[in-house]
Amino acid sequence: RGRGEAMSMSRCSLRARLAPCLSGQVRAAHTGQVPAVRKDNSAIRPFSEIPGQWKNSVANLYKLWRMDGLRNIHRIMLHNFNMYGPIYREKVGSYESVNIIKPEDAAVLFKAEGHYPKRLRVEAWTSYRDYRNRKYGVLLKDGEDWKSNRIVLNKEVISPKVQGNFVPLLDEVGQDFVARVYKKIERTGQNEWTTDLSHELFKFALESVSHVLYGKRLGLLLDYIDPDAQHFIDCITLMFKTTSPMLYLPPALLRHTGAKVWKDHVEAWDGIFNQADRCIQSIYRQLSKNPDTGEKYPGVLASLLMLDKLSIEDIKASITELMAGGVDTTSISLLWTLYELARHPDLQEEIRAEISAARIASKGDVVQMLKMVPLIKGALKETLRLHPVAVSLQRYITEDIVLQNYHIPAGTLVQLGLYAMGRDHRIFPHPEQYRPSRWVRSQSHYFRNLSFGFGPRQCLGRRIAETEMQLFLIHMLENFRFEKQRQVEVRSTFELILLPEKPIMLTIKPLNTSR
Repeated sequence: RGRGEAMSMSRCSLRARLAPCLSGQVRAAHTGQVPAVRKDNSAIRPFSEIPGQWKNSVANLYKLWRMDGLRNIHRIMLHNFNMYGPIYREKVGSYESVNIIKPEDAAVLFKAEGHYPKRLRVEAWTSYRDYRNRKYGVLLKDGEDWKSNRIVLNKEVISPKVQGNFVPLLDEVGQDFVARVYKKIERTGQNEWTTDLSHELFKFALESVSHVLYGKRLGLLLDYIDPDAQHFIDCITLMFKTTSPMLYLPPALLRHTGAKVWKDHVEAWDGIFNQADRCIQSIYRQLSKNPDTGEKYPGVLASLLMLDKLSIEDIKASITELMAGGVDTTSISLLWTLYELARHPDLQEEIRAEISAARIASKGDVVQMLKMVPLIKGALKETLRLHPVAVSLQRYITEDIVLQNYHIPAGTLVQLGLYAMGRDHRIFPHPEQYRPSRWVRSQSHYFRNLSFGFGPRQCLGRRIAETEMQLFLIHMLENFRFEKQRQVEVRSTFELILLPEKPIMLTIKPLNTSR
């Protein structure tokens, strides 16, 4: 929703940069020998010669605070790549990393991630689970435990074969959202609705992911929202809000001092897990009464319970993480996409023509239709290039490697700057232009489309997120035209994920005025 991979990376990124009390050393001992001379006879330069700001970590930490670095990490990274080149090293507090930007270096990085790829954890989330003695899900697990769980979940959630299970559930929510927008337009009496859609999109994303994971609707697109469902929304909002301060203040310290932010964080996760408990009990009751779910897909949770390959606690932990990581990541990406399409009315028309042709050619088969909309897929990739959910992807490397002719020892934390890469003219020609067609043409996209991560630790919710966003755009563009105020440009700010710096106001007009 950006999901897992992107979500985890973005939530870790600030914690990583600002935590002077991060335990453990970033670098481990060398595990192998790197030749002193490359095949092209150029001498490999030592780790200590990598350019950057890594010699005075305390001063760097202070400087970051002074520059309002919390909100501007993505722009600071972009500035550093422009200053130091395609690789630089930094140390802020006790946190140290090597940062890279080139796709070919990303390929080397992911080859060195090992059998159990490891990244920085969201410490606030693990602290809650330790405090309540709850299991970690695959977002937070490491090692063999992570791998065994992930293999089972991949088949149910990310395998291309499962998309057909999700389509009817997500299509239904998409159609209901269209109906809701028509009602909103009707109530204005002006045949248009000007609004900041962020709250509506949050409810849409939560309704969508809940329908897929739990197989049930929460009713968030109705005018009256059930108090339990509203409490669930409030808990998710509070959980994200309280994660932010604990990115740079150790949760253990806040817990021992009885800080309000820690108490609120615990209360929020308690509410989220209670909802999961209620869903599991409800599904259990259903399955015991009627084990045959019929033709209708019962949702990921019921499917995993019937499969019986993971413990109930493991299932609950991973489903809850999927849900938590799949709301604001998706809703913000859709908001940015509508913003960009509102800036490009001709592109809107081009995509509408593609949707119309696909609708006719697929004869109502939505799964087939999704194979015929390359511009929609290109638009989402283009949104995530310019407005990625995560600032960077991170891995601890498990072997010595060479990047940009520098020796990088095993155990080093290496970050790939997603935001910076997406705005580099050497990687993407005319990067400031929103051009979905760049993803449709046959040119190489080698290690350029990494918004959902890569490899065995890529975003687990990727298939759900992609299907949900594609269907949303199909339904919305078939029914509405999107416009924005001229001269109003919106930048991004970093708050766990990259968000619009100010509200994005869009005017929504029905295409068919007689409706």
